[in-house]
Amino acid sequence: MKYDCGFTKDNKWFRYRAAAIIVEEGCVLFAGNEIDDYYYSIGGGVHMGETAEDAVRREVLEETGVPYEVDRLAVIHENFFDESGGSLKGMDCHELSFYFLMKPRGTKELHSDSHTQGVKENMYWIPIEELDRYKAYPTFLKDFLSREHSGIEHIVTDEREA
Repeated sequence: MKYDCGFTKDNKWFRYRAAAIIVEEGCVLFAGNEIDDYYYSIGGGVHMGETAEDAVRREVLEETGVPYEVDRLAVIHENFFDESGGSLKGMDCHELSFYFLMKPRGTKELHSDSHTQGVKENMYWIPIEELDRYKAYPTFLKDFLSREHSGIEHIVTDEREA
């Protein structure tokens, strides 16, 4: 059995996550499902003993059905949020994510048959120029993808209610 690097204590939840930034033909790939009213990045929890890079390759293959290659680590994201629904309802959440740029394949074709917690996930190619019209997380992606960047960026997002 594989264990994600994360823990819950009282009403606190922490997770170490690896995520992918997949861009094809001016669009970025997001996942969504029939329960949540938002889109989210491709990725998931890093397993104990697994590198973030191995985790992102595994998660991308699981979610898209396609073995994308890693280009480079692009963003370290510290995300703080309160969860209002789902299995984390009422939790004070802290997620540390490593976002990897994936090498483009030149096609949007996917072979997805992904499920998360028993719910079917769907993949969505969202035009980067229209990203601000969608409820999509992480929110920094629109700005990140609309400008030149090099190296690794450290981004902190705090969406907790005051």
